[in-house]
Amino acid sequence: MPWLELALTLRAEQQPRVEEALDDLGALSITLRDADAETPDEQAIFEPGVGELPLWPTITLDALFEAGTDRRGLVEALGELLPWLEPDQLAFRDVADEDWERAWMDQFKPMPFGQRLWIYPWNIEPPADEEIVVVRLDPGLAFGSGTHPTTALCLEWLDGLQLAGRQVTDYGCGSGILAIAALKLGAAGAVGVDNDPQALTASSDNAERNGVADRLRVFLPGEEPKAPADVFVANILAGPLGELAPTFAAACKRGAPFALSGILAGQQDELLARYAEWFDDLRVDAREDWIRISGHRR
Repeated sequence: MPWLELALTLRAEQQPRVEEALDDLGALSITLRDADAETPDEQAIFEPGVGELPLWPTITLDALFEAGTDRRGLVEALGELLPWLEPDQLAFRDVADEDWERAWMDQFKPMPFGQRLWIYPWNIEPPADEEIVVVRLDPGLAFGSGTHPTTALCLEWLDGLQLAGRQVTDYGCGSGILAIAALKLGAAGAVGVDNDPQALTASSDNAERNGVADRLRVFLPGEEPKAPADVFVANILAGPLGELAPTFAAACKRGAPFALSGILAGQQDELLARYAEWFDDLRVDAREDWIRISGHRR
């Protein structure tokens, strides 16, 4: 069925009251986005902490209503609930119905990483080829399908390692794609860590689909095992990567290969200096505007 979308542009401090008013008026869903997206003032917000809701200074709030909802009635009701709201802050449009899961599947195609590794969407059957390693994936609500450069950089790095019999830690596991890839490439076991409980659920579900659930354990930060890993990968953001450097050093065995990603070009120098205290053979690899730092635990 089609829908009616109402977009409101507002300041961040106005968001709670506007969202409450729209909910009272029967909004079926509410989405927040940066009103300055695709402009020089665009601001990226990634990986909020549990319970946090960081917002942009100016927000576009999209509210979805059933088709046929009285537009004039909505505007009048909002005027009563939010008397400061100006007409030029509102915009309506009709939204056609779409099978969103089907659309996502149509866009997500099999992708190779390195020499052996392939990521396949769950609805496409891979070929019977013993020369390739296949991860079957349904990202669900969590980040990580291999399409983002940070994930791709980490997958290619994992493909280049000898993982047979090793224990791997994937910090910021998202959909579980890196941990599962490591297991499919021969790792004996993997630990996935993420601050989003939905990511842990997605990781476990995807591990089950790939037949490696018995070798993957998932944890919230601080709850993971203290035994150091043979291989360590963290795909989060530069800020947390810097803060967690001592924690990551303690989580790696001596000589363990490690990789960090989620780093924007220009942020690598500070992290290289930070990690040089504990890690050797540091190198930088780039894809588009994103960086991977790799090396070995001293």
